[in-house]
Amino acid sequence: MKNRLSVILLALFITMSLNTSALAHFGMLIPSDSMVMQGEDKTVHIEASFSHPFEKVGMPLVKPAVFNLQTLEKTRDLLPQIKSTKLMGHQAWELNYKINRPGVYQFYMEPQPYWEPAEDCFIIHYTKTIVAAYGDEEGWDKELGLKTEIVPLTRPFGLYAGNSFQGIVKLDGKAVPYAEVEVEFYNREGTATAPSDYFITQVIKADANGVFTYTPPAAGWWGFAALNTATEKISHNGEEKDIELGAVLWLEFLSWQSK
Repeated sequence: MKNRLSVILLALFITMSLNTSALAHFGMLIPSDSMVMQGEDKTVHIEASFSHPFEKVGMPLVKPAVFNLQTLEKTRDLLPQIKSTKLMGHQAWELNYKINRPGVYQFYMEPQPYWEPAEDCFIIHYTKTIVAAYGDEEGWDKELGLKTEIVPLTRPFGLYAGNSFQGIVKLDGKAVPYAEVEVEFYNREGTATAPSDYFITQVIKADANGVFTYTPPAAGWWGFAALNTATEKISHNGEEKDIELGAVLWLEFLSWQSK
């Protein structure tokens, strides 16, 4: 009986470990609005976190190394303006930013390296989101020059659920052939359910030119994370460990409304 109980407990432990480690990690930058129009609230509230977005399982996000805003004119350092908060029960950050002028506003962050014991590596997700304002759309495909990033080939706002989105995965400024891209829905309200674990994180591969295509089936915020392994390593407890580099882009898709 004791041996049988031990086997059952071991099986449960392995199952729980597999389920936990299978969850995809996403750096998250979620603004309150992806398009600011005339007559609407000019202040955009942005939440920065690190989580498994569909399952709403959070991890702590220490203060990022970089939190910037890029427009056509210049780069603004917003790191001094972000404030500590909690999301999904863990350390996160927030920012209120007033948008007074037309333009395309690219918010992005570079986090501190996150140690993930389940994957025996560090994780750094270069995360960005794009807000358009007052009808201006110039520069929506502007490359930021991050270590790794997804450069949109489809305009990244004014998107309907069911629109196909295309982007190109870049690493050190070069396209990444056949890059793996994980896609996940931010289940903010907790109302979405998956038929099985396979549906939680969608996985696609870019083509030989680093270009990928995905069509979200539902309205809401969707995250795209293109994953690569850095050539450099970080020491952890005296051992050199790999670094997972994620190029993460968050986009809002809206429901089609016809009259």
